[in-house]
This record gives sequence, structure tokens and C-alpha cells, in this order.
Amino acid sequence: MLKRIAIEDARLGMHVHRLEGDWVSHPFWRSQFTLESAADLEKLQASGMRVVWIDLAKGVDVAEPASTHTPTPAPAPALAEPPAVAAAQAPAPRTPAGWHEEQARARRLLDAVRPTAQRLLDEARLGRLVERGEADQLIGQVMASVDRHPGVLVTLVRLKQADAYTYMHSVAVSALMVALGRQLGLTDASCAEAGLAGLLHDIGKARIAPEILNKPGPLTTEEWVEVRDHPRRGHALLSSRGDTPASVLDACLHHHERADGQGYPDGVAGEDIALLTRMTSVCDVYDAISSDRPYKRAWSPAESIARMVAWKSHFDQDVLKAFVRCLGIYPVGSLVRLASQRLAVVVEHHPGHPAAPIVRAFFSLGSGHGIPPVRIDLRRGRDRIVSHEDPGPWDRDRLQALWLDDRSPVSA
Repeated sequence: MLKRIAIEDARLGMHVHRLEGDWVSHPFWRSQFTLESAADLEKLQASGMRVVWIDLAKGVDVAEPASTHTPTPAPAPALAEPPAVAAAQAPAPRTPAGWHEEQARARRLLDAVRPTAQRLLDEARLGRLVERGEADQLIGQVMASVDRHPGVLVTLVRLKQADAYTYMHSVAVSALMVALGRQLGLTDASCAEAGLAGLLHDIGKARIAPEILNKPGPLTTEEWVEVRDHPRRGHALLSSRGDTPASVLDACLHHHERADGQGYPDGVAGEDIALLTRMTSVCDVYDAISSDRPYKRAWSPAESIARMVAWKSHFDQDVLKAFVRCLGIYPVGSLVRLASQRLAVVVEHHPGHPAAPIVRAFFSLGSGHGIPPVRIDLRRGRDRIVSHEDPGPWDRDRLQALWLDDRSPVSA
């Protein structure tokens, strides 16, 4: 029998069936567990959750009649950082920029870095690497953009064309790594190293035939073996020059490892996977599944996040939680349904409010007709997101225009 109780009525011996609230807010790795220690009980009651469902068949009931007050929302606590992250020095405050101001800068940046990204790939095909200074300069530009507005560059770079995926993927992962590093509180030096890892993690794919990488149909066994060898090929190439940080070499070699040990090439698992490598795994997969490929249509940003959350055995959960907080549960560009029965596109996020972004409503499901686009801040008022929607039936260019040029009136 399941029972809904206020968080302050929880006690040792209860079996938690479900915590009611955002997944990114609760501090436990498991979704169902028995409260067996005072530390777990204290962690639960300090989590910011206000309601918990318990299973009376597997644990004890409340000691006395449960509280009759209606639980009220509370701010989510900060993410418990991995030891390697907690020890890092927090970066100095940055000067923020507005979305549209940074969007113009980010577009110019992407135009400028495309030749460098392409040359990085071309040189690697020949068994060479571009000068380290070129890579460092690119990372510096990425960091500056992320520091001015963390959401802009990582959103725009997702719009790369399918035929540019192979080389722009490295730029996208680099931007995501810097943004994730900032979310985790890494130092400037560590964020730069994270950006470099993102830029170079897939360099071994330059040594794989393009007809295999871009094959529209299933790979043969021999082709799959070839593709799975790209981490070792990249690691060998980066090792040959001698100036690549050890953490970047490890990210290149092990970014396809999984938390459960079922990845490749070495089957490394859990805490044996370095923090920077765990970060690279999350950023690499997100960009891969949310980008158009020659053989696959992109999943929407929100669907990509939802699927990654469901793949619990793949990723370090603390790193994934930080990544979700960085992009939001509904990343910019996501198509969502509101409680007011309107469709909207997510256009911007508020730090610390992953489920309440700013959206641009454009269609009434009640009338079945379009409405004048209106900008809505979901932290205010009564409207809220009830689900993400499949953008497939909609004109993607028109959806993109809704968040790329968000100058609609503001809802009260």
C-alpha cells in the first residue's frame, strides 16, 4: 500500500517509493530505498522535497497521524559535488550578457571557428595535429562566450548541418564541457582543460573512413569494430606530440565507457572513470543524439535529456544532474505544452529553476489555431509546463525562428 506523507513525517524504517518533485533536486541515486541511517533521513529532510510516497508493505508507517498541512514548494538544494569537484576553487564572477547580444557574438564566433575545426580534422586524417596555440585560442573564445551567457553558444552550435557534424561536433562538445565545468564550479584552468577535452575527444574518428562514419544504414560487424577503435586511434595521435594533458588523453580514450562498466574500449566503471572523462561522456552523447546526422534525424533537446536520464546505467548521476541543471530539463528550443493548453518554445533559462524557463507561446490547442507569439516567464503566474511535445509535425525552421528571434510581447 502506498501512502503520501509530508517530508517532516519521514522516519527510519520507512521504504521510500517515490520522491515528489524534480528529479534534479533529490540527493539520492536510487529512486526506491529504505531509510536505514540517520544520515539518509537527515539528507532527505534537508533535500528541499516536501512530499514523499512510502510503501507500507516494505517499511514502517508514520509514528503518529501524518501532518495535515499542505506541503509547499521549497528551493532545491545545491548539487552535492563529486570530491574532485568540491575541491576546486570557484571561478570569479563574470559579467553577463543578454541573450540577443550574445547570440550575435556567438554567430560570429561559430563562423570564425569553422575553418579551425575543419583543419583540425583534415590534419588528423594525415596523422598530424594543428598547433596547440590554435586550439587554446579557440577554447578561450568558447569560454568567453559561455561566461557571458552560458546558454547561447551551446544552443546555437546544435544547429549545425548534418554534413558538418563530424568537425562541428567537437566545437559543440567543447562548449558543453565549459558550461558543465562552470556548473560544477571548476577553476578557469580546469574549464579550459575540459574545453580542450571536448575539442579533441573524437579526433580518432578522423582516421575512420567517412563512408563508414556517414553510412545511412546499419554497420557491418567489421565496420563497427572499426568505429569502436577510434578512441585508441585518437589517444595514440594525441600522445605522439607530448603536450596533451593526461586528463585530456584519458577523456579521448575512455569517453565511451559507462558507469556500469559496459562501455569500451576497456570496460572501466564508476569512480574508476576520471571526472573529466565522465563529463565528456555526457556532453558527447547529448550533442550526438540532439544533432542531425546523415543517417538519423535529431531528437529534440527535451527528448534527448529525458532519454539520458532514463539511461541510468550509462552516466555518472552527479555529473548528469549538473548537466541537466546547466541546460535545463527543457533546453532552449524545446517544444512544450503548457497547462493553459498552449504550445510554446523554450527561449531562455533561469539559473536554479530548471523546470520554469522563459517560453514563447504561439499556438492554442483549444482553438486549433496560431496565436500572436507571447513571451511568458514561468517563474511568475500560474502557467507551467506539463510535457514536452514532439516537434516532428511542425515546421522546424519556424520553430527555430521563435527562439532565435524572440522579440514577442511579454505576458503579465
